[in-house]
Amino acid sequence: MKLKEFAQQIGLSPTTVSRALSGYPEVNEATRTRVLQEAARLGYRPNINAVRLATGRAGAIGVVMTKTGDYQFSEFMSGMADRLSGEDIDMLITPMAEHDTGDEIQLYRRLAESRRVDAVVIHSPRPRDPRIALLSQLKLPFIVHGRSSTEVPHAWLDIDNEGAIRRSTEHLLDLGHRRIALLNGREGLTFTLHRLAGYTEALRDRGIDFDPKLVTHGDFTDEIGFHFARAALEQRPRPTAFVAGSMMTALGVYRAARTRNLIIGQDISVIAHDDVFPYLTAENMTPSLSTTRSSIRAAGSRITDLLLQILAGREASDVRELWPVELILRETSRPVSREQST
Repeated sequence: MKLKEFAQQIGLSPTTVSRALSGYPEVNEATRTRVLQEAARLGYRPNINAVRLATGRAGAIGVVMTKTGDYQFSEFMSGMADRLSGEDIDMLITPMAEHDTGDEIQLYRRLAESRRVDAVVIHSPRPRDPRIALLSQLKLPFIVHGRSSTEVPHAWLDIDNEGAIRRSTEHLLDLGHRRIALLNGREGLTFTLHRLAGYTEALRDRGIDFDPKLVTHGDFTDEIGFHFARAALEQRPRPTAFVAGSMMTALGVYRAARTRNLIIGQDISVIAHDDVFPYLTAENMTPSLSTTRSSIRAAGSRITDLLLQILAGREASDVRELWPVELILRETSRPVSREQST
């Protein structure tokens, strides 16, 4: 069925139908909904190349993946794919060698100039992130997975990182732990700063001094978790609990505890941030891991939905979502004993 035939059948002009299907903001929501419903009922699908030619859109959303991309990336992309299913919009994944903001700036310039994408997703923002200012200047629509304190208005979706780590630390303090180690993300990132703030605030409220030897920063890997936890457990007095920034660093803590013949859940307590991965579940770890929970896949789906709304005309500055994080207690968070702190 051609566009003209479809428009005649539903009693609208071809121009209105085309604009409704292409997401033009001047088409009211009731008309857009009607056109989409009729298209589904009659089996009409527009010629995607014609739509892209008419709208000037590339029909793709860009995402940058570093060479050292972590295990969360695939779950996030799966969420994006869930939302884009049936949208006739592709994902363009652009590789980058390392976490280098300067290189990423040049990459975004190239994407904007080539017009290969209609919008992009920014990951791991910094408080004064130059990528946000650049994309705003280039007028390339974007959304930030996280937040930035930059003065440039921008769309974002974030989880309550500060609250998540504060609640984890407070729970361990309630159990009597006083030497609590934190395995945080890479230094300088907004979420890392928020998590550190939640940790230090919880300690300060209980009158406990901050000890920098109990905090490390780095990528969320099993190896980093292992080396830090092993070194921390050699301290005297040693930490009796760990707050791990991810499931992978928690695995490193488990491994380090075994090298010192310590039992997780008895000699050492652990709470990790859990992103609900199908191939690594907290319930199936031995012992089962206490976690703060937030689905990275759901975030990928929602961020994509919000980006589509921006492309359809929604003001980017109106898109701000902060998701709460749930604390789920299992076998690895237990009261401290006198013997554990020596």
